Amino acid sequence: MMEQPKIAVVTGSNRGLGYAIARKLGHQQDIRVIITSRREAEGLAAKEQLVAEGIQADYHTLDVTDAQSIQQLANWLRQTYGKVDILVNNAGVNSSGHVEEASLLTAQMETVLSTFTTNVLAVIQLCQALIPFMKQQNYGRIVNVSTEMASLSLMSEDSYPIVPSYRISKVGLNAVTAILAKELQETNVLINAYSPGWLKTDMGGADAPFTAEEGAETALYLATLPDGGPQGKFFAEMRRFGMPVQLLW
Repeated sequence: MMEQPKIAVVTGSNRGLGYAIARKLGHQQDIRVIITSRREAEGLAAKEQLVAEGIQADYHTLDVTDAQSIQQLANWLRQTYGKVDILVNNAGVNSSGHVEEASLLTAQMETVLSTFTTNVLAVIQLCQALIPFMKQQNYGRIVNVSTEMASLSLMSEDSYPIVPSYRISKVGLNAVTAILAKELQETNVLINAYSPGWLKTDMGGADAPFTAEEGAETALYLATLPDGGPQGKFFAEMRRFGMPVQLLW
């Protein structure tokens, strides 16, 4: 009897980095990827593109800011596959387009809150809904897409834009990663964060130096870690060094 493929959920995977991550995962023979997006037509189109490449793929609508939508995804996964093996928390927003984000002193609380809701609270709710699947089978890999701009150790000296809402939210995401790693340390559920770098996506813009496919390399590495792999770490993009390198929190 053939072993059932691992089920990998990638949030915000109808385009950009999320699609590139799903595609790389799908090219592994033992993984079926679940494309998720708020807009069904775009998500289904992304799924069909992967299927056309011979990738095992499925689709489910997901609004990560909607608790009911998250629960509907969890229920569908339980009924359809009975498990979840990999979760890549890619869906997110970047507040850099707002003029007031040039300084924390001018940041709008509405922007701070909405960014935090998408980049942090949504991840917490997704983990609450899907980690029980992983704990039940004592296997899981969780990848949180963060940014080097969220490193507290480097923040006072880096040359990146201020964008306080985005930075604060990703610092929060890193904290979620560290806390869950502590809770899961006696299990085979491994959770890590990584910075994909500045990419040529709708979020990163055309001036970015690297492609979404390059940004997806570290996600693939962390999503397919062997048993006993890193737990609760923060990684730089692999292309910079040619191998996984930890960042300072």
